Amino acid sequence: MVKKEFVVIGLGRFGGSIVRSLTDQGMEVMAIDQDEDKVNEFSSIASHAVVADSTDESVLKSLGIRNFDHVIVAIGDDIQSSVLTTLMLKEIGVKKITVKAQNDYHEKVLRKIGANQVVHPERDMGRRIAHNIISNNVLDYLELSDEHSIVEIVASEHLSGNSLIDLDIRAQFGINIVAIKREKDIIVSPQAEEQIRVGDILIVIGADTDINRFEKKVL
Repeated sequence: MVKKEFVVIGLGRFGGSIVRSLTDQGMEVMAIDQDEDKVNEFSSIASHAVVADSTDESVLKSLGIRNFDHVIVAIGDDIQSSVLTTLMLKEIGVKKITVKAQNDYHEKVLRKIGANQVVHPERDMGRRIAHNIISNNVLDYLELSDEHSIVEIVASEHLSGNSLIDLDIRAQFGINIVAIKREKDIIVSPQAEEQIRVGDILIVIGADTDINRFEKKVL
């Protein structure tokens, strides 16, 4: 894995978890926050931890942030600071900027001023939890767009013993089983003759409406 350099601005729960995850994967991470206590908390975790005002362009320049591969703006409830920080990062030439959005209006502004990626961690996690609560067979749910997702579904007895060609899932439902997790193994791009067993985890990709039809019909 190529070692990349990241900056995480905002060390709340979301930003802090990103710092920990990136560091665990051996990446160089500069952690920034205005709160000295938060910065001190991450001083032994991140490569560099700095108390700084990210809305001050001169401060960002002095930290050499334009030289980093990727900057994540994880500022919490202060939308104004989030927007101003993103704008400053764009103006000084940062290559890739990912920003946490509070709502859809916030996202629209962020995209207009040049954010490369906008994430809604609370909303997306809420959708995943809701999806899991609704269906006992759904283990995980990842939204690809407003209308398409990847879902992990536990195979029921109803599916057991059938091959993929028997079920003809693609023709019937317009979805694809891209992999099957079976105990410690994972079968990527399973053959049409592959038989499904009880407890198999089917990794399904498709339109949400088609995935829902599949869940209701066969699970």
